[in-house]
Amino acid sequence: MARAIALLSGGLDSGVAAALFLAAPDSTLALALFCDYGQRAAVPEARASAALARRLGIAWQRLELPWLGELSRAAGSALNDPARALPQGTAARPGDQASARAVWVPARNAVFVSAAAAFAEVHAADTVVAGFNREEAVTFPDNSAEFVSAGSAFLALGTAAGVQLASPTLALDKDEIVAAARRLGYGPADFWSCYDAGERPCGVCESCARSRW
Repeated sequence: MARAIALLSGGLDSGVAAALFLAAPDSTLALALFCDYGQRAAVPEARASAALARRLGIAWQRLELPWLGELSRAAGSALNDPARALPQGTAARPGDQASARAVWVPARNAVFVSAAAAFAEVHAADTVVAGFNREEAVTFPDNSAEFVSAGSAFLALGTAAGVQLASPTLALDKDEIVAAARRLGYGPADFWSCYDAGERPCGVCESCARSRW
């Protein structure tokens, strides 16, 4: 039986990844972990993440990483600096290398995965589940199959239990992830994928442009 800690940002990818993992035979989720690094959308993300955890029937915990937010601002990431404009996209051209650099948070997924692995050891879990995808892997290398493979190798050496990194959405693009969400009974209101906070998603940032419902 596989038992996992789910990195649950509240967004489409992480929510579908957790649901797909839980739907697999002999798979359980021990905990949903929400990472708060002072990002612009932390409030609606946390709300969506907690709601998804309740729906999945698992415990939810917020992990506060203020130092990562400070590093992100120092690096000039628009995700942590409201004074910087968020990159915008369209369905035809949601993002590129320049937009990826504008929202890059230093070592974010590496930090998240490592932290989740520590929780995995305490919660008798053998897996960290994250929501990566092949579409964003083109401009975000920490979404790639290479990252997952290297992450599993790193965690095998860095944890006593040999924790592995898994991403059920890894081979999918955003359209396929949306289709999977619909099959699982989810709709756009169940997630918060927008880079910004507000009463509703902005609809024009790169992340909104990629979440094509």
